[in-house]
Amino acid sequence: MSNSVAIVTGTMIAWNSVTRAHVARAMEEYDRLGPERFFAEHGFAPTTTYELVAETRVYPPKAILGTAYEFATGKRLASGDFEGGKSGAVKVLGQLGFIVRAK
Repeated sequence: MSNSVAIVTGTMIAWNSVTRAHVARAMEEYDRLGPERFFAEHGFAPTTTYELVAETRVYPPKAILGTAYEFATGKRLASGDFEGGKSGAVKVLGQLGFIVRAK
């Protein structure tokens, strides 16, 4: 299994479709909508463990990656479809060159 594929709940998620540009677009959407509306529209919840750091802002890594995946593929992931922690969203975002730190 390559580093860019995660098997979760029997489904393979090919993260290699997601680029830095998709993640940046998801962060822009978060900034535009604000947290509450972003979570409501994209089906995620606030982060409890990690935060994605970009310049002076912080973002919920799992919600941003899930939204970036939707932008990249047109397919929406539910929060339960993939892991947000070190072996999930944190790892994928790190491979894309983003900084994710413990809260």
